[in-house]
Amino acid sequence: MSLNVRLKHQLGDVLIDVDFQTSSRLTAIFGKSGSGKTSIINMIAGLVKPAKGLIVVDDRVLFDSNSGVNIPIHQRRIGYVFQDGLLFPHLNVEQNLNFGVRFNRHAKQALNANDIISLLGLQALLKRKPINLSGGEKQRVAIGRALMSNPSLLLMDEPMASLDEARKSEILPYIEKLRDVMNIPIIYVSHAKDEVMRLASDVIHIENGKVVAQGAPTLPQTFG
Repeated sequence: MSLNVRLKHQLGDVLIDVDFQTSSRLTAIFGKSGSGKTSIINMIAGLVKPAKGLIVVDDRVLFDSNSGVNIPIHQRRIGYVFQDGLLFPHLNVEQNLNFGVRFNRHAKQALNANDIISLLGLQALLKRKPINLSGGEKQRVAIGRALMSNPSLLLMDEPMASLDEARKSEILPYIEKLRDVMNIPIIYVSHAKDEVMRLASDVIHIENGKVVAQGAPTLPQTFG
């Protein structure tokens, strides 16, 4: 997968003005809170329409301000894992997972639901309601629901920001397995350097809406 992003958009006091390309299995968008990280992936997902720019996944143009292309959210085939999971409280885990299936109608080949459940260790949780899940379990279900939509790209917005250290240690191996086993590229937003160092092979460092560095997480200039 290759992702080509060129965006220009004013959001409050921050001017998002970025231009980057990546083909990594897991690319981290790294930076301090308020730097514009979430706004960038919201534009990739189609939740925010940029004033100007271009978004291309492989050879598929999702947005091009010059030619007037703006593919609707439900046709972009992008999975999104929000910071707090946003599970449906009235549905059990199995029903939350199945909700994602309705978005994979345009996919050429659906992912195997049992494989997703096994990968994320959800077998014992299927009949539970979100209120009976830990924070780490909720995020695993949120990831599973996003995968059920059979996305061509998975966006993860600070998925461990609300978790304590024990729950972070619980969920990190699942994200690593997802990165290594599933053939789905991931864009992972985080302000935590240790997460980025462990998970990413390409880091895009954002400050005040701009790319200040890009490269392997082992390179000193990546983190400024």
